[in-house]
Amino acid sequence: MATFPTDRFDNPPDNLERIGAHRGPRIKGHRWVAFAWAALATGILVVVGLFVLSSVDASFKLTLPGGGGSTEGASSAPSVSATPTIKPVTDPTTIASRNITITILNGTADSSLDEKAAARLTNAKWTVGAHGPSSVKNIKQTVVYYSKSENKDVAEGIQLALGTGTILLSDAYPGAPITVVIGSDFKG
Repeated sequence: MATFPTDRFDNPPDNLERIGAHRGPRIKGHRWVAFAWAALATGILVVVGLFVLSSVDASFKLTLPGGGGSTEGASSAPSVSATPTIKPVTDPTTIASRNITITILNGTADSSLDEKAAARLTNAKWTVGAHGPSSVKNIKQTVVYYSKSENKDVAEGIQLALGTGTILLSDAYPGAPITVVIGSDFKG
């Protein structure tokens, strides 16, 4: 059997207290450090969750501070868009192959507004299907809902024909390519 020369680790002093690395003195404020790490991890998870939610759900918009406020003092240089803008359809005969029928719901207490909106769109050569009262009677702003993204140009054309309202991609009205919910901003 091999023998090794004696060194200082073979004869430890008797008064040496054994302290392992796991038994060293705790750092002052160690609980605050653990809390800070937990808070940082929670904050990161919340921000990542909001980002994922904004990319999955089109109705949820994530705006960052300082990233889209007032444009006062901004330069007048034209902005460049990565996606092309869509030209609104103002002549329904150009899209006859799409077979788009418009549904109109009156979201106001004035029972004649859906008929006035239907007449205005019919005069502009749009095909109006059903029109009538909505279950809600206190809608303030007219909204043109479109169910497929390829019909955004049609929704913009209908908005122009009505002279008011906003457009919104939604699956709230299944089976209807375009649904107009008339609000009190529509004067007929």
